[in-house]
Amino acid sequence: MEWLVLGLFCGALVLGIVLDISMLWALGLGLGLFWFYGRRKGFSWPELGRMTWEGVATVWKILMTFLLIGVMTALWRAAGTVPMIVSSAAGLIRPGIFLLMCFLLNCGLSVLTGTSFGTSATMGVICAAMGTALGASPVLSGGAILSGVFFGDRCSPVSTSALLTATVTGTNIYANIRAMLRTAFVPFLLSCGIYGALGFAVKGGGAGLELRALFAGSFRLHWTTLLPAAVILVLAACRVNVRLAMIASILSAVPVCLFVQGLPLREVLLAGLRGFTPADPRAAALVSGGGVLSMLNVSAIVCISSSYSGLFQKTGLLDGCKRGVTRLCGRIGRYPGTLVTSVLAGMVACNQTLAILLTEQLCREEYPDRRELALDLEDTAAITSPLIPWCIAGAVPLTMVGAPLTALLTAAYLWLIPVWRCVWRRKGQGTGDGKYVL
Repeated sequence: MEWLVLGLFCGALVLGIVLDISMLWALGLGLGLFWFYGRRKGFSWPELGRMTWEGVATVWKILMTFLLIGVMTALWRAAGTVPMIVSSAAGLIRPGIFLLMCFLLNCGLSVLTGTSFGTSATMGVICAAMGTALGASPVLSGGAILSGVFFGDRCSPVSTSALLTATVTGTNIYANIRAMLRTAFVPFLLSCGIYGALGFAVKGGGAGLELRALFAGSFRLHWTTLLPAAVILVLAACRVNVRLAMIASILSAVPVCLFVQGLPLREVLLAGLRGFTPADPRAAALVSGGGVLSMLNVSAIVCISSSYSGLFQKTGLLDGCKRGVTRLCGRIGRYPGTLVTSVLAGMVACNQTLAILLTEQLCREEYPDRRELALDLEDTAAITSPLIPWCIAGAVPLTMVGAPLTALLTAAYLWLIPVWRCVWRRKGQGTGDGKYVL
């Protein structure tokens, strides 16, 4: 029965991808299947309702954080923060270092915004356009962009995946980020070296895009527009609660919108709700987005996906899979076992959020230290999902920047993290001493 239910769920996810319909329909069908399984196991409808609510209750804080992210990213656009960062950074790109700068610029913006999709739609699109002008291979530029956007998606204090991981593991996000930076240090340097070397293949001499002139028609590009980004960076460095840091950034963006950009208060409020779109269609194509409404879909995905956890735990639906994971980890090691589990979860889930939740459910009993579990989730499910061709985590950003799926092969940073972790063994694993050795 367990394998039949899981098989039908997997089939629904795959069918949703093939038919290009919202993932919410497949997730809703999965919830119905899991309720049906619970009823067959003898649980009453009220009991199943409580199990479902227990799973949702574990992530209610992150749902509120998602809404804050929507407001913040919209006001960053309306205040001119994103246009100022993008236009300033784009001027740094030169042909010989194009791929390296693609990687680094997308790293920087993704750390600031915490979103792979948002970074792809702004800096990623700009880098791809400049790559076309320079004659760069879209396979190489797409891989560099994808690596960069997931650098911040993995370890930004406002990243939805990092917040989700911290929430489901009950860990501190800033402690998690410090651990992630340690395991990412060598892969990051190697990625810089790879893209720096490959950059010599870009021989074009295009002048790039006159982004400052383009944005100047819609925004006043004054230094004060950087204030909202500076606020969240300083507060994050001071380890202020991420939600408070985002609220402070939002509050600092409001006067910039009103007095620097000259927007009416009503337009600012509507931007926080619906997202911001500049009047100039050329600028709108690059920096539109944000808003509470933009986060409703991902919030619904997280809400439904997290509702599974209580059902899985109480009904024992995943017990057979967990026994398989235990045997696997015993044979090849805990991190490699979690890595294999995350790849299979990502292949089934087709999205990063559910891949993280499924991997956590299947592997949690292998980790006495929840901090180690949080780190290994970030070093597996969070970065392997975008490497799966039919998973929306990587397919959507590549589609945004007009790169082929073969660019997944050149996303060096995403490949190097699991490779590095497989050869960098932790001394005293499970003790929380934080020491790693080759």
